[in-house]
Amino acid sequence: MLRVKRVYDKPAKEDGWRVLVDRLWPRGMKKEAAKIDLWMKEVAPSDALRKSFCHDVNKWPEFSKEIPRGLKQKKELLAELKKIEKEHRTLTLLFGAKDTENNQAVVLAEVLKKSERIFPRAYQQGSRETSQRNAPPNWPFRQLGSHLRL
Repeated sequence: MLRVKRVYDKPAKEDGWRVLVDRLWPRGMKKEAAKIDLWMKEVAPSDALRKSFCHDVNKWPEFSKEIPRGLKQKKELLAELKKIEKEHRTLTLLFGAKDTENNQAVVLAEVLKKSERIFPRAYQQGSRETSQRNAPPNWPFRQLGSHLRL
């Protein structure tokens, strides 16, 4: 099951595996309070695209078309998200924007739902091991490939 939720909303047991899909850490959010299992900032839109959108609803139609174009270059990350969803049964994509309908997590969720038909082999293979946690106890992040794991 795939869910989309604002990172500022209270974490729930039903969230399953919580993945932050924003390029920037949410303002004012402490790492302990966020209850994030994985921060996959590479799957977020580029800085240039993010800055051009600037949360302007009038720019949403073009922004929402550009996100899937950028995700075509990130098949490995999409495969990893599908693998996490399969392993943990529930994957919650977290975002920090105030607008719950016009943000990149909503588009990413749509792409993931459609992507099994588009890239079936990528999702069968899986890209990285996502279930191991070998970080030192006092270290808040562990590098996992090119994105951070909490």
